[in-house]
Amino acid sequence: MIFNSIAFLIFFIIFFILYWLVFNKNLKLQNLLILTGSYVFYAWADWRFLPFLIGVSVLNFFLGIYIEKAINLKYKRLLLYVGLLQGIGGLAFFKYYNFFITSFNDAFHSLSINLNLQTLNIIIPLGISFFTFRTISYVLDVDKGKIEASKDWVVFFTYVSFFPSLLSGPIDKAKTLVPQLEKKRVFNYDQTKDGLRQILWGLFKKVVIADNCAEYANTIFNNSANYTGATLLIGALFFTFQLYCDFSGYSDMAIGFSRLIGFNITKNFDFPFFAQNIAEFWRKWHISLTSWLTEYVFTPLNIAFRDYGKMGVILAIIINITIMGVWHGANWNYVLFGFLHGCYFIPLILSGTMNKKKKIAKNKLLPSFREFINVMGTFTLVMLTFIIFRAGTIRHAFTYLSKIFLTLFTKTSVVEGWNFVYWKIGFALPLLLIFFLFIEWIGREQHYAMAHLGLKWHKLIRWAMYYSIILLILYYIDGPEKQFIYFQF
Repeated sequence: MIFNSIAFLIFFIIFFILYWLVFNKNLKLQNLLILTGSYVFYAWADWRFLPFLIGVSVLNFFLGIYIEKAINLKYKRLLLYVGLLQGIGGLAFFKYYNFFITSFNDAFHSLSINLNLQTLNIIIPLGISFFTFRTISYVLDVDKGKIEASKDWVVFFTYVSFFPSLLSGPIDKAKTLVPQLEKKRVFNYDQTKDGLRQILWGLFKKVVIADNCAEYANTIFNNSANYTGATLLIGALFFTFQLYCDFSGYSDMAIGFSRLIGFNITKNFDFPFFAQNIAEFWRKWHISLTSWLTEYVFTPLNIAFRDYGKMGVILAIIINITIMGVWHGANWNYVLFGFLHGCYFIPLILSGTMNKKKKIAKNKLLPSFREFINVMGTFTLVMLTFIIFRAGTIRHAFTYLSKIFLTLFTKTSVVEGWNFVYWKIGFALPLLLIFFLFIEWIGREQHYAMAHLGLKWHKLIRWAMYYSIILLILYYIDGPEKQFIYFQF
């Protein structure tokens, strides 16, 4: 049951009616309904791991209480380490066990030693990367005294399994979501309208942009040996748009559905394609993960390496961003992806501009020439590393990249690229991409692109735009709903 499915639509309509019309006068029952709905939502995706999700919630609920109560420092440390071991150990086993075993075998095989350690047939629980980071941050924050341990098991279990953001984030910290679960929620018509607009824009990004880009990106990446530079570059471009629109589309819908039931969860994207350098890009891309790792990984490392000056900052950044890459899965491509992005920070650190923030085209319709060059340069760097992210192996990634650089400007390559666009893609999708970028650009200073778009327009014009987007969504929904790309992480 995913957001772009009929099953979820029926589920949410029933949930919404019960939430606001039946249980609206009792906060405890409202929270219990959210918890029940979250478990139904998760079990629908894969019921086999529902006991695991519940078990994680039970363990960390009691750990939080006893960590807060602990007077003996060693006992408190022990409880914290249990929570960290469960979280990191669970991720290591489900996501990385086979990767470690395979890599270990390959390393010894290169030394002519055959260990033949056996891998396991492991199914990764959906959303494990997201709800695990919630529980890890929870026990760390309780240990540091940043928050009080939750004494209401319904509230805590709901925090861990909150269904709008359970499978693909955003990764809300307890200090964001728990206080909202503890106070009475009142139906707000304006908040509901805003939530519906954000859901509509997220659905447009997923169904109209991401799913269509995926078709051509998959064709090119899966048959990259048959294409030359220009076509391969088109494939990289379409995958970049697919990844962003698929993931940010999910986040928009998660935030929108949360607003429909009275919650404000973490903003996850802030128009990253308009970033002027790589540091700004990561402040705008997957914000909840970036801020999580900044607080719990980069900051402690930066403090530990402070005696090494800028070299310490560089080391902390590279480790932090590499972990961000590894978070995506057990593949050397993700390791390299993160490492390269970490290296992209080096010129910014050396020049002292890493933390400088400047709004693009502030109070202007168009960016300056320098801003435009910065944006295009950052986008190109990101797109090239997304090739590594998408490719199945390191060898595939290097072969793909080398063919782009070696054949991009040859006559054969240019003609082939043009023919691919003209005969296979056509002009509908490029026009939709232009429309998408236009809406994102004019809404770049808002919470999401359509937040304030058209609110001052005549109602007829505003609703004509809404209906046009709805018709495009209906037109491009063909066959079974397509999974969100970040479900695999």
